Amino acid sequence: MITVGEMSSTSIENCVLYSRPESRELSMTFSFHHLKIDYLNGSKWELAEPDIAKLRSLFCQWQEKMQAGGGWNALFWSNHDQPRPVSRFGDDQRYWLVSAKMLATCIHLMQGTPYIYQGEELGMTNPSFSDISQYRDVESLNYYQILLEQGKSKQDALKILACRSRDNSRTPMQWSAGENAGFTTGKPWIEVCQNYKRINAEEEIDDPRSVWAYYHRLIQLRKKMPLISRGDIHFIDTGCEKVIAYLRCLEKERLLVLCSFSDEQTTVHKVLVPANSKCLIGNYSDTAVPYGNTLVLRPYEALAFIWS
Repeated sequence: MITVGEMSSTSIENCVLYSRPESRELSMTFSFHHLKIDYLNGSKWELAEPDIAKLRSLFCQWQEKMQAGGGWNALFWSNHDQPRPVSRFGDDQRYWLVSAKMLATCIHLMQGTPYIYQGEELGMTNPSFSDISQYRDVESLNYYQILLEQGKSKQDALKILACRSRDNSRTPMQWSAGENAGFTTGKPWIEVCQNYKRINAEEEIDDPRSVWAYYHRLIQLRKKMPLISRGDIHFIDTGCEKVIAYLRCLEKERLLVLCSFSDEQTTVHKVLVPANSKCLIGNYSDTAVPYGNTLVLRPYEALAFIWS
């Protein structure tokens, strides 16, 4: 039987105690610290750009310290209370496809058990509601009034809700390009995200380049490779503020994962990538091209190199 603990603000030390096998308490724990890196001054209802340096530091601490103590992490970007990750940490417009795949790569190759929230495997986005009447979540409706009372304009309050509301992850599952995204023939309790004709399961299942197909590849790799499911993890400082890099190790096997959270080209030292390595998976159709002593990552590029 698998047991999972939701640990919103609990320490790493406690999560180790909860989830290490000898404690016989929980199989793994969810921690939420990494989902607060875009809270201005710690407030959910104040917008800030995601702090990727802080994100990297939190991943490093939770991965390496849980590993050292024998604990086990649940790996996730989203759930019913969180905005869609591709809208939050990626780019849901120009770089929608590659940033959705990058986010998947980043956590699915880490140590722990990955979770996929409904629609994440399709790259579903925030719906960008523009009127308060479109919201259903009681927290969002209450905070809209609070924001107005704090002196914010309706436009600013709606902008905050469009980024923060729990309803961002609660719109109907996008099954097809049909009426109401194939979710119902009746009237859904909340509006369907309007990009459903482009982003839907029916469209992606037969497309080998889709977000859905990419998730399948990641799942297959984890099932097939003990290096991914059981290997140790060590984070690497590339000197690039918006690059998260880590090394997975099992016996003589090594897997280097590089994930760029930038919408611009980013340069990392090529010395990180051994000459005898091969690219296991990447979110572009071709591997990034090395230039001299550097490796250039394209916008939101993710690469995993393996060697032994």
